[in-house]
Amino acid sequence: MVRVHDLARSMLAPMFVAGGLDSFNHPEGKAEKADVVTAPVASALGVPDDTVAFIRANGAVQMVGGALLGTGHFPRLAALVLAGTLVPTTLAGHRFWEATDENERAMQRIQFMKNMAMLGGLLLVVTERRKRHAHAS
Repeated sequence: MVRVHDLARSMLAPMFVAGGLDSFNHPEGKAEKADVVTAPVASALGVPDDTVAFIRANGAVQMVGGALLGTGHFPRLAALVLAGTLVPTTLAGHRFWEATDENERAMQRIQFMKNMAMLGGLLLVVTERRKRHAHAS
């Protein structure tokens, strides 16, 4: 019997696999927006600020994390890692508070809230406690 939690995890996963694949294959289109986040991170870590490399790495982590989450392998760890990738992605890509065009502001606000909803779902997975069932022999 499929548990609701298993179904919910599998519903969260495709967004990360597809988004991660896009970021990995097409990082250049995201670089300008991502630089606002990658530059301070690179500085804090003392590493070169290679925005495209950061985007590709984030995409790879999202693909693997999404696949693990969707298949139920290490779901709590996968959700925690995905949550960690979602924060900079959201802060870089959906800065609605900076948009001057009202339509753009509204669209970015919706995308920001969608990402926060996904973050909430991931945090529920992180804090989920699985019950161990004894199997009859």
